[in-house]
Order: sequence, then structure tokens, then C-alpha cells
Amino acid sequence: MNKNLNIILVILMIVFACENNGVNEESHNQIASHMISGVDISHYPKILSFNPTFYDENNNEVNFINSLIQNGVNTIRLRLWVNPIDESSSLQEVKAFSDELKGLGFKILLTPHFSDTWAHPGQQQTPSQWSSLNFEELKNQVFNYTSEIMSEISPDYIQIGNEINTGILFPHGRIQDNQDQFVELVKQGANAVRNSSNETKIILHCAGFESSDWFFNIVNEVDYDIIGISYYPMYHGKSLSDLQNQLSNLSANFGKEVLIVETSYPFTLGWNDWTNNNLGYEDHLILPDYPASPEGQKDFIRDIKNLVFEVNNGIGFCYWGAELIAWDSETSTNGSTWENQAVYDFDNKALPVLQEFDLN
Repeated sequence: MNKNLNIILVILMIVFACENNGVNEESHNQIASHMISGVDISHYPKILSFNPTFYDENNNEVNFINSLIQNGVNTIRLRLWVNPIDESSSLQEVKAFSDELKGLGFKILLTPHFSDTWAHPGQQQTPSQWSSLNFEELKNQVFNYTSEIMSEISPDYIQIGNEINTGILFPHGRIQDNQDQFVELVKQGANAVRNSSNETKIILHCAGFESSDWFFNIVNEVDYDIIGISYYPMYHGKSLSDLQNQLSNLSANFGKEVLIVETSYPFTLGWNDWTNNNLGYEDHLILPDYPASPEGQKDFIRDIKNLVFEVNNGIGFCYWGAELIAWDSETSTNGSTWENQAVYDFDNKALPVLQEFDLN
């Protein structure tokens, strides 16, 4: 009788443990699904046309996209230009790539630049086809264009512009001259998203964190969900503690989720083509903590990941230029400016930094 009772008790304990593990696993998956472990690989369709071969850490050939999945990347960020000089970052290309990525289980984070080319704090060039529009017409165009994006792609996340610290769609939306018009233009983009979807989250994106309180006060009346911050040590300071403190302040002051929407770090100060790199000097680095080495790159992203998740409402990070190997031959003068910050080395072999994208 006692033997049978013991067997029953053991069975009950196993059942309870399994049920409890199921609850914990479900809870973990819910948390993980809310977190962003992302890469921006906007140039990948063009790079792919050059047929590069990639390798894992054991020198086995690997599919680049599959390697991202295997290493825990769950979100892909893609740039979108209105009327680019070729198909690169066009709506047609981005839609096709997004459909492929969605089919593989990735979430899509779209970054419309509201320009035909790069938009950032120093340049917010109005698309050529929109240049003759007056302000009221431009507001309508922003709404209609954003609505078209939502209809065609239906992203999980969407930015209203890229690094819009100084404004958007110059000269109409330059903050220095036309702050109210800037806010109205951003509102039109946000309204178009809300009108199209109850699911897509809206990101407003600021380059750096030092003036971020000022910027997010300006857009405080815009309906958005996520504060997006770019952080590159060479541009935005070399103190991770200052970064973390300001992210915490932003979360507390504005009650929004917080995302490091762009960051990267070099694994070397060398180069692999004849195109000048953005980063190539030791004074661009955080030394001695993060040398320009595979381990230094890995440690930097590990600490970025940890600090953002320690912030209340911190939801993740996105690595910029993960794909930007030197794709166009070693002698190219119009190739990659970022190959020393990609997540594959000069032999197209996976770097240790990829391990840090796993959130489990």
C-alpha cells in the first residue's frame, strides 16, 4: 500500500512539474515575443545579387538569412525611399523582401525616410516628386504615402522618418524654422498608421540621446508608441552608463517603450575594399573596454543588450549594417563603408557577436 502511494505521489509531482514548466515556458515566450533582437539589412537584396558565400563559425557554408534565425534575430529593419535612382530600397523591393522575411517568421520594422535618398539630422531632402507641393498638399501626401506603405507591407513596427532630430521634409518640416509644421507632418504619418492598423507600433527616432528630452517634448502630442534612439560611440559619446540613465529618464518622462533602433561596433579598424570606412580610428572606440576586435564587438553588443533590458520599458536593440560586407570586390571604390562593423568578417565568416542576438 505504501509503495503504491509513493508511486502515485511521484506521478503527481511529475505532472505538476510539467504543467508548471509549461506555464513558465509560455510566460517566457510571451516576454521574448515582446522583445526586439533586430538587424538592419536593407542592402542585402543588392549584396545577394553578387552571390557571396557565407560561413558559420566552423567554416561550413551557411545561408545568411538562416544564420540570423539560428542566432536568435527576430526582427528585420528595412529602409524605404520614395523614388530612388534604382530599385534599391524602393517600395517594390522592400515589399518583396518583407514578404519573404515574414514567411520565415521575422517581424518587420520599416524605416520610411520620406526622401529619395538618405535622411538623417544633416539631411532631410523632400522627394523630387513632392518638391512643388505646398504645405497642405504635402501633409496629404505624407498621409497617402504612409497609407500606401501600410496597405502594401503591413509592418509590425514603422518609423515616421529616420533620425528626425532636426525635422523632416525640408524646408517645410525643419524644426528650427517650422516646428509646428514639423509636428503636423509627423502627425499625418502617425494618423495614417492608426487609420490602417491597430497592431502596428509607431516609432519616433532620434539620433543620439543628449538632446532627446528636448526632441520628445516637441513631439509629445503625436500619437506614437516607441522612443527610438541611435547610439554610435563615435558620434554620441562613450559612456554606456550615461546612455542607460537617459533611456531610463525618457521612459519615466514620456511613458513610452524604448528601443535602441541603431547601433554597431567594429571588429577591426582594417578594411576589405578601397571604399573609405565610416569608422577607422582608435579615438572612435570605447577603450580599454571594447577594442576593435571580434571579442570587443561581441562585448559591446552584450552590454548594449543588457543595459536596454534593464531600463523600465526597454524592449530591445537593432544592429545597423549587419550585412555590409565588402561585396563589390576588394578594389571597389564604391563598395562598403561598413565592412569592419558587419557581423561577418573579411572571409565572410560568422563573428562571435551573432551569439548575442539570442534573448533566451
